[in-house]
Amino acid sequence: MASSLLVPSHAAFAQSGAGAAPAAADQAQTIADLQRQIDELKAMVTALQAAQSDPARGPAPAPATMAAAPAPAAPLAVTSIAQPAPATAPAGDPRLAAATPPPPKSKAWYERLRLRGYTQMRFNQIVSGDANAPAGVSRLRTIGDGEVRPDNNFSFRRMRLVLQGDLNDHVSLYFQPDFAAAVSNQSAGERREGTVSLRDMYADVFPFDDKSFRIRLGQSKVPYGWENMQSSSNRLALDRTDAINSAAPGERDIGIVAYYTPAHVQAIWDRLAKDGQKLFGNYGAFGFGAFNGQGLNRTEANDDVMLTGLATWPFELDGIGLEGQVFEVGGSFMRNRIRPEVRTGGLSATSFKDDRVNIHAILYPQPFGVQAEWNWGTGPEFVPASGRIEERPNNGGYVQLMGKIDESPIGPFYPFARWQYYRGGFKGAINAPRLETEELELGFEFQLDPALEITTTYGFAKRKEADERRLGQAEGQILRVQAQWNY
Repeated sequence: MASSLLVPSHAAFAQSGAGAAPAAADQAQTIADLQRQIDELKAMVTALQAAQSDPARGPAPAPATMAAAPAPAAPLAVTSIAQPAPATAPAGDPRLAAATPPPPKSKAWYERLRLRGYTQMRFNQIVSGDANAPAGVSRLRTIGDGEVRPDNNFSFRRMRLVLQGDLNDHVSLYFQPDFAAAVSNQSAGERREGTVSLRDMYADVFPFDDKSFRIRLGQSKVPYGWENMQSSSNRLALDRTDAINSAAPGERDIGIVAYYTPAHVQAIWDRLAKDGQKLFGNYGAFGFGAFNGQGLNRTEANDDVMLTGLATWPFELDGIGLEGQVFEVGGSFMRNRIRPEVRTGGLSATSFKDDRVNIHAILYPQPFGVQAEWNWGTGPEFVPASGRIEERPNNGGYVQLMGKIDESPIGPFYPFARWQYYRGGFKGAINAPRLETEELELGFEFQLDPALEITTTYGFAKRKEADERRLGQAEGQILRVQAQWNY
């Protein structure tokens, strides 16, 4: 190519004395040829740069017109036109490197974190029944919500912020306080609302790049019971059932847990979540943990370690003609010893056995489904006849029917009906009182907006109050409405 620019044509040299006009015409033609060749070279360089940024395209071929371009008719001293880069520039050529985008800059740890949360405001109304009772007789109360009482209107049930994110490729953070907790004045028993309580503070460690296995360190949920693991922001019913939640009041403790989720199980859960199903969260298809065992935000009181384990497995039912339907089944166990709080102050002098087993099953609604759990065990329970806490058997669970209607005038709509039953001690209250619960609850949730959910329930309850000084079952009907906004 360079020879076509610098070597003179013999014919053009022979005609150089023929006159100025022909020479000027030849010179104009030669400049035009040179300009065309330069434009073609620029096009080749541009194509090479594009190929470098997209290796799948390969090197660009030389334009066909380059081979057919005629040689210039006369020698010219071209000094004002810069030489273009060779068509086969090496990979390290700085002119091509300048077109390569720099590698993405890794984010600092504080850029990987995100803040989210939700708030629940409730209205509770005892419509009929034993809202009040004489001393020694049970009143209509629940262990899930202390604001179910006659002299109450509106209350905050939960007000939570979550700070979470990946600190790096192998460690993530989860921090969740609750700003709607309540504590009691120890001298007079008056409740103080709007206090802050730690719910979760843990780090997840991922030894492997696929993140199917994790080790959780800190205060987190105890892997026992499907309903206990499910977030309150995602549950249909307003409160967890007495039978399942009595195994781990507050659902959390300090310890270490290992979770494992196979990739194809995670794929099923991801599909269900995308479909709007109410899952229990990614707590692993298999989980095993060791905790203090005294309960949420309580000081450890013995050398015993609580051991828990959970397994759950979803089955896709497309093969039997139920297109898109998923059936999940599993179980969990708990082995522990605990010292309950006593009426005289402090903790019991003796540690009591606190062991349980649980089974669960869920047919996700498409559009109708069913969810059920039951557990059995032995735990502390106050016995009025002896006037002391003893180890006694417990058992109970629930069955819930539910629907999922995606299209309605008020948005996604979830009707449900839940029946629950429990007989046994409640270690989360003073003196581990016995609970006797039977309740049928009808309700529905609808989403006016992705950020706003409204849940209304009407319950028919027979309950023994969680107080060993009160006997018998209270009966009544309870209307409850909750607004939850997510942010």
